[in-house]
Amino acid sequence: MLFNSFEFLVFFIIVTTLYYALPHKYRWFLLLAASCFFYMAFIPIYIVILGATIVVDYYAGLYIEKLRLKHAEKYSKALLICSLVANIGVLAVFKYYNFFIGNISELANFAGLHANFYYISIALPIGLSLHTFQAMSYTIEVYRGNQKAERNFGIYALYVMFYPQLVAGPIERPQNVLHQYYEKKKFDYNNVTNGLKLMVWGLFKKVVIADRLATFTDPIFNHPHNYSAITLFIAAIFFSYQVFCDFSGYSDIALGSAQVMGFKLMKNFDKPYHSKSLAEFWKRWHISLSSWFKDYLYIPLGGSRVASISRGYFNIMFVFLLSGFWHGASWTFVFWGGLHGFYLVFAKIKDKWLFKVLPQLKESKPGVFRNTINIITTFSLVTIASIFFRSVKIQDAWFILKSFKNLGAEIVESIKHKTIIFCNNTVAANIDKVLIFSSFSFIILLEIIHIIQGNGSIREKLSTKPLFVRWAMYYSIVIVIIFFGVFNKREFIYFQF
Repeated sequence: MLFNSFEFLVFFIIVTTLYYALPHKYRWFLLLAASCFFYMAFIPIYIVILGATIVVDYYAGLYIEKLRLKHAEKYSKALLICSLVANIGVLAVFKYYNFFIGNISELANFAGLHANFYYISIALPIGLSLHTFQAMSYTIEVYRGNQKAERNFGIYALYVMFYPQLVAGPIERPQNVLHQYYEKKKFDYNNVTNGLKLMVWGLFKKVVIADRLATFTDPIFNHPHNYSAITLFIAAIFFSYQVFCDFSGYSDIALGSAQVMGFKLMKNFDKPYHSKSLAEFWKRWHISLSSWFKDYLYIPLGGSRVASISRGYFNIMFVFLLSGFWHGASWTFVFWGGLHGFYLVFAKIKDKWLFKVLPQLKESKPGVFRNTINIITTFSLVTIASIFFRSVKIQDAWFILKSFKNLGAEIVESIKHKTIIFCNNTVAANIDKVLIFSSFSFIILLEIIHIIQGNGSIREKLSTKPLFVRWAMYYSIVIVIIFFGVFNKREFIYFQF
């Protein structure tokens, strides 16, 4: 069931109404049943896979805690490893099996060994990587002693399956949400209205911006050889905003729908394209995933507190390569992750050298001009990496990047002939100039709102305005959604992960 569908609107109204109508002791069961229904709306049989991993991790948590309290460290660690292997094993089969078999087959053919390998033809369960990571965080936290094992099987199942964040996050920690299912939630007008506002804002980002941009970027990235450097350059910028609005839009709807019922989920995005460095970008982008890798992989590897500088650089590269592989079973994602790792390592080397040569830079406060350059540079580097994220093949990404060397010449030629060169041949579809103009307009509107928002919340800023101003804004965004939204039930990008 998609957040950007009429079916979800009906589902949300019914579930929320029943939630507040039922006594507190029955609410967890309603939410669990609703979450099962929500997940089964995609591919019903996959509820069995999710249920199996929930059973494994539930009992693993109980026995890990029991063994830990008995100081049987060796056995509790072994049980944790078994739990993690079970979760990763499900990922390996459904998400990575064909990838590994395909690469082994290519290596075998290269070596002159012609063997027949068996491929499996099954659809990837929606959001498998995200709820698997959430389940893994539970057993790890129980093992570390930061979370008591959950005794109520239904409550634990709800922790994994809570419908707002089930298929695309945020990836929650048990310390943040498990206790909330036991708290008696009273109807709170502010929670309800603020949650609804956040949902509408998320829907705006999804259907007005992300899905509009997708109608431009999809044909271009699928067949990049048909288009000019100008078109590919625009598509690269558009995709950066598409993936941001698509994913942050989902997160806003998830957080908003949870807030309506009184639940607080972690913030997943914080204006990442306003970052002044790649390190800052990863503190603002997909916060729940980047913090997951930091807490459960980067720090256990030693982080930056290691004996040698080279080992610290290795830790960064390893984590980002794995993060890329987590996103998808394709070399394009691995390259995307590796490129971000390279950015961070290069930045550390550059800063270390620069501060050694010009120590005064370390103490100086950047001005507006320097901050602006840093923001543009960071966005440009993220956009270059995103080309690999979106491209079907690495060769396509290289073609797009190499085409940018013709960008200047094409711009001069377009100015000379007073027309923009969009396509390289007649095979390419006609470019909709109105679509380009409207897309840029909504991106500019988005950034204006982000600037007005500043370090606070746009909802809080609006709440201080007079009543007629607030309602004028609410009506305006709803009207824009109705008249400019693309309602083609397009899935969210991160559903595939």
